[in-house]
Amino acid sequence: MELNDSVETLSGVGPKRLDGLHHLGIFTIEDLLSHFPLRYSDLATKLPSQVGSGEKVTFKGIVSSEPVLARYGYRKTRINFRLLIEHENVAVTFFNQPWVQDKIHLGEEVAVYGTYEQRRQTLMGIRILAKDSMDELQATYPASKEIPQKTLKVLIEQALGKYKTLLVDLIPESIRIRYQLLSRVEMMFGMHVPKDGIQAQAARRTASFEEFFLFQMRIQLLKMTDQANHGRSIKFDNNKLKKFIQTLPFELTNAQKKVVNEIVADLRRPKHMNRLLQGDVGSGKTVVAALAMYAAVSAGMQAALMAPTEILAQQHAKTLSQFFDVKDVRIELLTGAMKAGPRRQILTDLENGEIDILIGTHALIQTDIAFHNLGLAVIDEQHRFGVKQRAKLREIGMNPDILAMTATPIPRTLAITAYGEMDVSVIDQLPAGRRPIKTEWLRNNEFDNAIKFIQKQLESGAQAYVVTPLIEESETLDVQNAHAVYEDLMQYFAPKYQVGLLHGRLSNQEKDDVMAAFKQNEFQVLVATTVIEVGVDVPNSSVMLILDADRFGLAQLHQLRGRVGRGQRQSYTFLISDPKTQFGIERMEAMVQTTNGFVLAQKDLELRGAGDVLGNRQSGLPEFKVGDPVNDLIMMETAQQEAIEMVNTLNWADQSENLQLSQFLSETMERYRNFD
Repeated sequence: MELNDSVETLSGVGPKRLDGLHHLGIFTIEDLLSHFPLRYSDLATKLPSQVGSGEKVTFKGIVSSEPVLARYGYRKTRINFRLLIEHENVAVTFFNQPWVQDKIHLGEEVAVYGTYEQRRQTLMGIRILAKDSMDELQATYPASKEIPQKTLKVLIEQALGKYKTLLVDLIPESIRIRYQLLSRVEMMFGMHVPKDGIQAQAARRTASFEEFFLFQMRIQLLKMTDQANHGRSIKFDNNKLKKFIQTLPFELTNAQKKVVNEIVADLRRPKHMNRLLQGDVGSGKTVVAALAMYAAVSAGMQAALMAPTEILAQQHAKTLSQFFDVKDVRIELLTGAMKAGPRRQILTDLENGEIDILIGTHALIQTDIAFHNLGLAVIDEQHRFGVKQRAKLREIGMNPDILAMTATPIPRTLAITAYGEMDVSVIDQLPAGRRPIKTEWLRNNEFDNAIKFIQKQLESGAQAYVVTPLIEESETLDVQNAHAVYEDLMQYFAPKYQVGLLHGRLSNQEKDDVMAAFKQNEFQVLVATTVIEVGVDVPNSSVMLILDADRFGLAQLHQLRGRVGRGQRQSYTFLISDPKTQFGIERMEAMVQTTNGFVLAQKDLELRGAGDVLGNRQSGLPEFKVGDPVNDLIMMETAQQEAIEMVNTLNWADQSENLQLSQFLSETMERYRNFD
């Protein structure tokens, strides 16, 4: 017998029931035992005086009136009777359960589970309890029509009895003692058949920690394997790097200096770097990436920077060209729109090692790309690329060190789950002199006031963005759309000021032309969709007006707000919104209360959940069965530290230990198959 035995080994599991279990994701005994309850019903009997209104409770008493069955409507029934509990009579009602009448007899004792309404002293019955199920917690499982609650409970109890001796502890004893965790056998029984609430709580705490610990063990082992198998030392010229820093037209912030030191130390180590650089909008990530790439170039290697859009790639090319002396460092831009002749020349020079830094979009990971000696790959706004795309960049470049950047601040919860295999550097300081952006939430009837404010800003020589959720009119959503707003604002500001339009349906060349015109101040107002969300830099723009702002997530709103405040002017963001839900109201209030992207990221996570914040397709987020990484963050961090310590103290020369560990992972990690 083994825990990976098929559930069909249990009695009562035929082909039809097996199919039903498979639909619930239950294939093995381990799957069945790990199919934990969603909640528990407390079936312990209480007195009416001990219960508040609306609580679910079990009352036990003597039936003091004949049950009356009434039929009404189409196949609808109601049963009424009274229950004498000590000296109190409680009225009990069951709807649409006519069979209950056979279980209720005048003068006999009965236990009823239901919802109590204190003011009217009535119990809305849910079920009549059997005598052997009273005074206990009853588990409620994720079930289905094919596999109802009762069937699951019978199968789980059968599996517990038959396989309990195989439930070996997966958490080392020293860790269990340190955090007062149950053994795996105790945890399984406490989860499925708890004696009381205290045992159920201890079991759930242990199950959560076990899940987090196993997940973190795998992450740390993947990280160690990656570093060991793909690493090489990039021996950069430190003197050249120092001189380059001295040529910069500004002083690096302390936060920038700290992360530069972390990155170049990684480059020098003979281990593979896989580092995430996160920093709020305008914190200066690009110059940090430039220093890292220069370090690689000074070691005789090449560097690449991959951006999600052509606009952003071109912007990076321009910025880096300003940083570097073209005599020392050759930078080239490669995009999908490039003509065949120039593209062939770039590819030839790249393979010959004549290009030091290549900047581009997805064009960098085409099959005909060949680097001469790629040492460092920088991925900007890395969450915009899928896992396979990031892996492809590594494959074509002979496993270069990876520096991923994001301007979407990531709360600690996601940093140790979605990005657990990466080292994280954080720029948590804005450059000196940067003025905070003033943010206001306005109702729709205040739109005209916002437009008048924009007009005053235009008169002072500034520019403005107006962002809408949709490109064209929608019959299903009552929201502003880019074309209608564009036409209205053209009429409003004519003839003195020009209005541009930018959206995702334009060709890449058209987008580039519009952005170039806006940067040259040929347009003073740019009506746009969220295509401007990431990276676009127009220092002269001082106003961001976002229509129907409650349609956007907090991270998206914060990114949009970051398009202004990049020059010397005081900048403003106006959120136009009449949210219909508390959820929408909370988002607007959060945007007004703080400009701290990390605070907003945590709030976004709490309001929307991890999958919506990063997108499940891109983020590879694991789905935990018991643990909640948002609400159990401290537990997750503790499990991470314990896993790091355990992996670091393993005797890697001991083949038997390695074999044990390999077996341990293969047996326990199948539940995270989606994480790959």
